[in-house]
Amino acid sequence: MTQPPDLAASFLRLHRPGQPLLLPNPWDLGSARVLASLGFAALATTSSGFAATLGLPDGSVTRDQAIGHAALIAGATPLPVSADLENGFADDPEGVAGTVAAAIDAGLAGCSIEDFTGRADDPVYEMSHAVARVAAAAEAAHAGPRGLVLTARAENHLHGRDDLADTITRLQRYAEAGADVVYAPGLTSAADIGEVVRSAGRPVNVLAIAGAPSVAELAELGVARISVGGAFAFAALGALAEAARELRDQGTLGYLRLSAVGREAARGAFSG
Repeated sequence: MTQPPDLAASFLRLHRPGQPLLLPNPWDLGSARVLASLGFAALATTSSGFAATLGLPDGSVTRDQAIGHAALIAGATPLPVSADLENGFADDPEGVAGTVAAAIDAGLAGCSIEDFTGRADDPVYEMSHAVARVAAAAEAAHAGPRGLVLTARAENHLHGRDDLADTITRLQRYAEAGADVVYAPGLTSAADIGEVVRSAGRPVNVLAIAGAPSVAELAELGVARISVGGAFAFAALGALAEAARELRDQGTLGYLRLSAVGREAARGAFSG
């Protein structure tokens, strides 16, 4: 599908603090079309969900695979799509900028770049280097006539670094470097999320995970976007595992109830 040239601007306008954009994460073309048929205004890819379709753990796909997958999702519906591009598939700022340029060419409206190094012994980039990576990404995202909404992610709280002050400083520095949206996945405390919203200076995305506030509570905190990461993809895999165990262990067909729901959703989404 042909995407309009102002897709990034349209996507950014959907980020309204206090009226958060619900940004679900499809993992393949079919799930993208189902979610679009349910009335969502935009979509985002999930690195873990996509990796699972290949039988791989999160962090195992290549840049070319991720960009190709994102292009498939972007072409599946007319909706703006933001891609989870992990750490930009590069340590150096130039490599990150190249990944963002590839995302623009893929027809995306946005992308996210993490400050996760991929190394268990030193999981988060040193501050100045992390900021330089965001600055290079922002320059690439905003340089041409077809821009990209850049989301900069501070990964502290996914990697055992529960330092809210450092997280806020990082998000502020990333905003100053040109990020359009900021995101600290792993936060669940309403007080912490509220502090991030008040301090960040940009629209804030929150990951909907166990223990996080409800959508209504996040709206009251001023959150501008809520995403689910790989949760929908793994919910689908969970339903598959439960159905298979029921058939194998009990010999019953209770799973057909949920199958009927999925079949009806697919019929509505794929008929056009």
